[in-house]
Amino acid sequence: MTQPTQPKGQLLPGIAGICIFMLVLTLLNVFGALSNAFGTGRGKYGILALCSLLVIGIFGLLRMRRWGWALVLAGCLLLSFGDFHFFKLAHSLFFLIRGFFMLLFFLYLVRSEVRDRLV
Repeated sequence: MTQPTQPKGQLLPGIAGICIFMLVLTLLNVFGALSNAFGTGRGKYGILALCSLLVIGIFGLLRMRRWGWALVLAGCLLLSFGDFHFFKLAHSLFFLIRGFFMLLFFLYLVRSEVRDRLV
């Protein structure tokens, strides 16, 4: 039996939801950086640079490009590790829940059904 091929470039609802969540999270971090919540030095500009890369990746993933998928995949994994680290330091349940969401998004994005649709 042959498996039906996945249509290339067709957006899945899960990807759209992940992109919306990541875009909101990125915009909140940008507003936090602009209001000096991360300091006034290198931390502020580092956050702005990472947020810029993530926004570029989000719009690339919405167009179902492989490079956008890779950027968002790396962003999900790094945000997950960062949230688990902050949970270890601050013992705040918020970081643990958000870290598990990011890990869940990462695991969704590495599925073969998602990778087969990328152009």
